Amino acid sequence: MTAEVLEAPSASAATAAPPHAWRAPWRDFAKNRGAVAGLVFIAAIVALAVLADVVTPHSPILTNNAAFLRPPAWEDGGTWTFPLGTDAIGRDILSRLIYGARLSLAIGIAVVIVAVIVGVGLGLVAGYAGGVTDIVTMRAMDILLTLPSLLLAIVIVAILGPGLSNAMIAVAVVILPHYVRLTRAAVIAEKGRDYVTAARISGAGRIRLMLSEILPNCAAPLIVQASLGVSTAILDAAALGFLGLGAQPPSPEWGTMLADAREFVLRAWWVVTLPGVMILMTVLAFNLVGDGLRDALDPKLKR
Repeated sequence: MTAEVLEAPSASAATAAPPHAWRAPWRDFAKNRGAVAGLVFIAAIVALAVLADVVTPHSPILTNNAAFLRPPAWEDGGTWTFPLGTDAIGRDILSRLIYGARLSLAIGIAVVIVAVIVGVGLGLVAGYAGGVTDIVTMRAMDILLTLPSLLLAIVIVAILGPGLSNAMIAVAVVILPHYVRLTRAAVIAEKGRDYVTAARISGAGRIRLMLSEILPNCAAPLIVQASLGVSTAILDAAALGFLGLGAQPPSPEWGTMLADAREFVLRAWWVVTLPGVMILMTVLAFNLVGDGLRDALDPKLKR
């Protein structure tokens, strides 16, 4: 009787359902304090961007002739009507930063989505087909990689014309080769595996093999690259905006705000510092999340 009672828990444990596949990576991600802090910051920025119409105290483009270069509220001459001060034409800095978060995040996410779709498609075809298709595709990507990213983006915008949409196209082209090369390398590593051979023998076509069999097993490095790519896209878009080639005034884009504040850097620190801090913190947060995802999803980095 005692033996039967003692054996019952072990039998129950043997029949217990295995944990979900995502639980172990999530536990590894949660152990990385920097990644968790970055994720919390991104969640806060996204919430502010979504609720910008509700939480902002003023219009981001409305000028105030009586509040030129008003300092933040905690400095002499500041007021809580404009908690972070105003710019050279009386626009509220806090409102412009929050609306700028909406614009910058939209740019980063949209650029990465386009680059992932196009890059994964090209990488799948090049890696699976091989031969001339692979050579032509990868040589084209190598040509793009030989040029400095910002210089290439400037050339593309100069050809297409200044504007937010053209800047997004330029940034997408700049980061595209990374997704093509990453996908191609993963496809080459996976297409010779037994499960792909078994699917091919069972009658699966090329499209099904690429999309249903190979691509899901290449997702982990692509997720990591996409999270890091958002920070790169935000930084490049801000650089183009600073040069006057991206979002055009009066759009409250962080790079454009920096460009408008260049001549006031010595006498109105908040006009330059606050947009720069937002760019820095957002890019750092996405990089921390990307590092955390890499550590959690790459089995070679398990400790």
